[in-house]
Amino acid sequence: MRFQDKAALITGGASGIGAATARLMVAEGARVVVADLNETAGHALVGDLGADRAEFLRCDVGEREQVEAMVKAAHKRFGRLDILFNNAGIGCFGETPDLDPEVWAKVIAIDLNSVFYACRIAIPLMRQAGGGVIINTASISGLAGDYGFTAYNAAKGAVINYTRALAIDHAKDNIRVNALCPGLIDTPLTAVAKQMAGVLDVWLDAIPMKRAGTPEEMAKVVAFLASDDASYVTGTIMVADGGKTAATGQPDLKRFMTSA
Repeated sequence: MRFQDKAALITGGASGIGAATARLMVAEGARVVVADLNETAGHALVGDLGADRAEFLRCDVGEREQVEAMVKAAHKRFGRLDILFNNAGIGCFGETPDLDPEVWAKVIAIDLNSVFYACRIAIPLMRQAGGGVIINTASISGLAGDYGFTAYNAAKGAVINYTRALAIDHAKDNIRVNALCPGLIDTPLTAVAKQMAGVLDVWLDAIPMKRAGTPEEMAKVVAFLASDDASYVTGTIMVADGGKTAATGQPDLKRFMTSA
């Protein structure tokens, strides 16, 4: 019961990593506000978790006013805000000359600006309460470039360094800030890979563990970072990618070698 009497706000909480994290935190004693655009999934999740332990808020995290209202409402709901999990995000495909500026702006707004909007309101509330924890979902796509994912790479790279800045600025406030960098995770957002012939096979082949991660595995990493088990951990960029970024990217030459 690592989160007994704690209150958490999870954006992008109706599915995938967010929903798995909400389930795990509630199971360990937390009260959770789930924020998402998907009202059907959000209300269904809260119904499973129990109305006394969870509440759903509809929020477009790309809109500053909605994010600010969301954080304030979450704090009001349980009278405190101990954990903020900035998890909502989207991606898009397109090289720079072909990328619509409005699409670029939307990805930056949802993946990066939303983190700033939420932290800007949550940090004073946490500071007043004596501390708190912030976890931002970045990506291994923020650690290196991907072909054709210009806006996503830019946003997630910024989230990583913003996380570091938050961590050093607010250590004095007893607020810990860390980022989660998932690799390929089996969520609705990555389901499109299964529909494209050969894509998933190539993707999995590049992962040393030869499989996608699960939302539940990511939730366990988030729970560790949010708990007192990680009391001396701040400013960390936690990679959970099945070993993908441990490799240089060079081909596995062992496949082509024959024994003498």
